[in-house]
Amino acid sequence: MPEHTGETRNEQLTRNVGELLQELRVAQAGVQILFGFLLSVVFTDRFHDASGFEKSLHLAAVVLAVAATALLTAPAAWHRLLFRTGSRERILTVGNRLVLVGLVCLALAITSTVALIAKVVYGQAAMIVMAALAVLIFGILWFVMPLRLNPTDDEQLDGDQPTGPPK
Repeated sequence: MPEHTGETRNEQLTRNVGELLQELRVAQAGVQILFGFLLSVVFTDRFHDASGFEKSLHLAAVVLAVAATALLTAPAAWHRLLFRTGSRERILTVGNRLVLVGLVCLALAITSTVALIAKVVYGQAAMIVMAALAVLIFGILWFVMPLRLNPTDDEQLDGDQPTGPPK
């Protein structure tokens, strides 16, 4: 059901692109901090003594952080490149998909990093527990809860406007 905000379609698209870019600023800060941490780890003496598995887990976390960075910054780059070309709707449609995949990559990068730290500090059992907890936390907070909060077509009366007290 379409939003009823009193905006023209162009105003709505402009607002939605602005909201998307603002959301990306929040996610990008986390990616940058994580990526910086992951890059610095390889220059420590302890990293050189890490097992092949630990080095592989670290590389997987780096690759996932790179993928998250690329996916989460793509909509902003597209907006700059396609500014005033009438492509806002396409940027929103494809950009939303990229952001969702980017968030999955970010969650997996953080999970891999937490698993690596748990493995080095406490061993394999702690790695498995911490990785499972991280996946569970991200899965529930980032994906399950928003889908459960999404009103059905019958419940949705006015776009993003609340229709009553939380259930």
